[in-house]
Amino acid sequence: MSNANPFYGRRKSRSNLMMGLCMAASLFGLAWLVLILAALIWNGFSGLSLDVFTQNTPPPGSAGGLLNAIIGSLIMTVLGVVIGTPIGILAGTYMAEYGAHGKLSLVVRFINDILLSAPSIVIGLFVYEVMVVRMGHFSGFAGAVALSIIVIPVVVRTTEDMLNLVPNQLREAASALGMPRHLVIRRIAYRAARAGMVTGVLLAIARVSGETAPLLFTALNNQFGGANLNGPMASLPVVIFQFALSPYKDWQQLAWTGALIITLSVLTLSILARVIASRSRQ
Repeated sequence: MSNANPFYGRRKSRSNLMMGLCMAASLFGLAWLVLILAALIWNGFSGLSLDVFTQNTPPPGSAGGLLNAIIGSLIMTVLGVVIGTPIGILAGTYMAEYGAHGKLSLVVRFINDILLSAPSIVIGLFVYEVMVVRMGHFSGFAGAVALSIIVIPVVVRTTEDMLNLVPNQLREAASALGMPRHLVIRRIAYRAARAGMVTGVLLAIARVSGETAPLLFTALNNQFGGANLNGPMASLPVVIFQFALSPYKDWQQLAWTGALIITLSVLTLSILARVIASRSRQ
């Protein structure tokens, strides 16, 4: 027993060292997150007012807000989610329920993994070549399509994973009662995996809410425009990008305020997704 004590003490020391390094790395990452949030709150909160949500982006030296940018972001995000979510759910359902080990599923998973890790600017360039060049002008609809391409792989992955977690006994019991396969998926598998699938959609919304590069190549910007999907459309990330690089103090203040709005929105969606996921596990 005494011969084992030195080995135990060595393992204990190594364990404590690694635990300390892990805690230090976690604190280091959290410290930067706190600094970023503190900077956003410090610089952005002072610019929050009713005008931000009721007035359009102004010319230099004039008072204004971010109304058209907020509306444009909401329209393109909602439309992108509406386009991408059904495609992602159907693809994830096929891979989980019909062709789990088929060649088509292997190809789809491979492409889906590439899309998950692909830079968003590449997606923006692709949609620019496919849509904007052929249409002859930038448009909000092209921006929504670019966002939907980002939404699809997130929804595909979460849908497949959540459906794979549904016990097969539930499917077998429903099939034993004579329920067709499509009803088993809709009424049994979807209901059991509903919370996880909703979480995936919320995470996809949080992912595309702050995307700037795809919209620069598709929707561009429209400082004084409205909700016309067939023309250039303003969006909050692009306005933040352009205003932050400008030499005008009023535009820079609006950029900080817009960044704060996006950050709080993404944090809210992420927290909501985690709450739903934790409740589904319980």
